[in-house]
Amino acid sequence: MGSPRQRGEEDARPSRRDTLQLGAAGALALAAGALAGDAPQPGPALAEAVSRLRYLTPPDAFREFGREKPRINSLSPEKLREVGLDRETWRLEVVPDAQSNAQVANPLSRERGTALDWAGLMRLGETRAVRFLAVLTCTNMPDPLGMGLWEGVPLRDVIWLAQPTGNVRRVFYWGYHNDDAQQRFISSLSVNRVLEDPPGELPVTLCYKLNGQWLSPRAGGPVRLIAPGVYGNKWVKWLQHVVLTNSYQTNDTYALWNNDVETPMKTQARFLSPPAKAKAGRPIVLVGFAQVGMQGLREVQVSLQREGAPLPADDPHFTRADWHPAQILPPPLDWGGGLPGGKLPEIPLQFDPATGRPRSWPLRYAIAHWAVPLTAPPPGRYHLRCRAIDAQGAAQPMPRPFPKSGNNAIHQVSLEVEG
Repeated sequence: MGSPRQRGEEDARPSRRDTLQLGAAGALALAAGALAGDAPQPGPALAEAVSRLRYLTPPDAFREFGREKPRINSLSPEKLREVGLDRETWRLEVVPDAQSNAQVANPLSRERGTALDWAGLMRLGETRAVRFLAVLTCTNMPDPLGMGLWEGVPLRDVIWLAQPTGNVRRVFYWGYHNDDAQQRFISSLSVNRVLEDPPGELPVTLCYKLNGQWLSPRAGGPVRLIAPGVYGNKWVKWLQHVVLTNSYQTNDTYALWNNDVETPMKTQARFLSPPAKAKAGRPIVLVGFAQVGMQGLREVQVSLQREGAPLPADDPHFTRADWHPAQILPPPLDWGGGLPGGKLPEIPLQFDPATGRPRSWPLRYAIAHWAVPLTAPPPGRYHLRCRAIDAQGAAQPMPRPFPKSGNNAIHQVSLEVEG
């Protein structure tokens, strides 16, 4: 992944509006007491705005980027089969790094005829498969690329098949890129993060389904690595190679682009389709989503400020602006994303199997919708801003108001109010 400016190879993909007009049916239980200031009570306009939201992104609406030439989704079925991007021909190697002294008793390799095939992965899935909700987001892009229900087998279960016995500190991995080393996109993780999940964390997973559908080649199929809680540069598509190494260093391609490749996901808030114009004294409805990072989400806030109004020189992040709370919407009844009837299959890891409800809300490493009705101010041009407050009380864009470690700038749009 990476910014289009860095790669110069962005596909023509659905817009953020297409990608993240997500679902919150069932969110009509808005509490009037949580709405901003003297805003009007929840009414038809708010109900109508909320009814258009969809939570999960349909698989074909995910925004995807790739360095491969030609594009994977332009390859014929015969070519996909030839290069191992067909479920019948896919193989995954798990081998020791030849440049280190990593010890692996049972390498899974093509040369030995022991590489993991699709049938072997499906056998593991019969007892080890997991499902979870997670948002795909890029370090340098302001908006997530999609929100999905992912299904697969934890990577650790496959690594144990290779029987590592010593001198392993990191896991290097990459996917198919037309066998061109210049196009190869490599990433890595600490072996401890792969083998053990810290409390409350989701497993690093060999994913083969998105929203209940087999991963398409465009989405990284047959198998894509999913690393919840970090940015998409770790979510390598078309996975075919895993190397166990004693190197203590990362080898991530993304690091060469001056990025912090180990950063956790940040919490941020964004508008969805904000109005460009409004009539003075009339109600307007603002809706948006929050990307919930490692530190969770406490609140979303909005502010409205006339353009040209003086700003304090010592307050670049608007900490003293007139912020008003928005209402964070509850879990949807219809999850969208192409799931039959909008219902989740049983049972994602973040859900209580006894009740079928999320163990907490909002979910970390996912999204949550928010909404707030306001009364349009006197005529003029205004700045609309939104920000998130994480569960530790830190306001967006803190604690790191600089790039390369996750984009979480305050979202600002313009509003023209007419008389």
